[in-house]
Amino acid sequence: MWDRQIPELTKQWRVFRFDLPGHGGAPAHPAASVTDLATRLLATLEGLGVHRFGYAGCALGGAVGIELALRHPERLASLALIAASPRFGTADEFRQRGVIVRTNGLDPIARSAPERWFTGGFAAAQPAITEWAVQMVRTTDPGCYIAACEALASFDVRAGLGSVGVPTLVLVGSEDQVTGPAEARTLVAGIPDARLAVVPGASHLVPVEQPAAVTDLLVRHFSTAWQPLPENATGHVVLPAAAPRPAVTPAPPQPVPVAEIAPAAAPPEGQGVPDTYDAGIKVRREVLGDAHVDRILEQTDAFSEDFQELVTRYAWGEVWDRPGLDRRTRSCVTLTALVAGGHLDELAVHTRAALRNGLTPDEIKEVLLQAAVYCGVPAASGAFRVAQQVIREETTPPE
Repeated sequence: MWDRQIPELTKQWRVFRFDLPGHGGAPAHPAASVTDLATRLLATLEGLGVHRFGYAGCALGGAVGIELALRHPERLASLALIAASPRFGTADEFRQRGVIVRTNGLDPIARSAPERWFTGGFAAAQPAITEWAVQMVRTTDPGCYIAACEALASFDVRAGLGSVGVPTLVLVGSEDQVTGPAEARTLVAGIPDARLAVVPGASHLVPVEQPAAVTDLLVRHFSTAWQPLPENATGHVVLPAAAPRPAVTPAPPQPVPVAEIAPAAAPPEGQGVPDTYDAGIKVRREVLGDAHVDRILEQTDAFSEDFQELVTRYAWGEVWDRPGLDRRTRSCVTLTALVAGGHLDELAVHTRAALRNGLTPDEIKEVLLQAAVYCGVPAASGAFRVAQQVIREETTPPE
């Protein structure tokens, strides 16, 4: 992705490029959070003797850059965020994408990549690059792709942008429909020392679609963000995330600010909310999806709010959050119990949750078959009908 930027960048800096886990032939060791990706990157750079660096990252690579700036500011000399956002869409969207990949493989996502990443004119004029994009996604390890979706689903640093303390270039294609100019302006408004560059006629993968413009902007940004290097000294740049230490005295270590996460919606003041409420609402959203939980909370009134608080605290904050069983197993238990009780409305909700917790349609089928033996065929018949509809809705790739 960075081939066209390398010749100019290497005139002034030592450049490191890296692949995300399971991408580009890299070992398939999934990382389920942006924090994990940033930690791995720093460990790699430590092994290379790189202590302070400039960082340029695109999309998920940009999320890693923000994480580094928030948690390890003493390591960064400068930051370039390309096609990035403080929050990428919604958690539901990315968990839904994970369900599609787990069920259908990566081919549907790969075939739709060019229309998300490039303008129509560029894709038509550059069939070889378009095919590269398709094959790049198609050959990614599915487990690592799903983990990357989960990492983006849980990434939200909107409340922490004011703590980014390094000079930052925010760069976006004018036609980007994934993380476009609006998201870029949110970054610039939140980061104290940030400037915006909008590249005309480019979509999401702007380093590929408009390489000369991106190269010029990166060179100018890295050249002005760092102090001048002594004669014959070489600084370092890492892509898509970080750049090694220039030959200047590193800044002394500073306390690492942690991004503040906006608190989940809490019950009305004065109800003495136990500590389990915040944990419960977090797990409830992760398992059932933001849209479903928001809909439930919007329908809550004075009559039902105590019940919803109880469900959040005890079902989600205490039982679902216990370490004894993983969420896949808890979904299996829950589906079986709902079949036994004939609770088909809740079965639909938890079939959707089971898919997002990592169960495949075949595994859900096996749970329902087992339930048919012990709960009765009529109960299982209704459960199969409900689950079949949910699975069809959740696993059909977008056209």
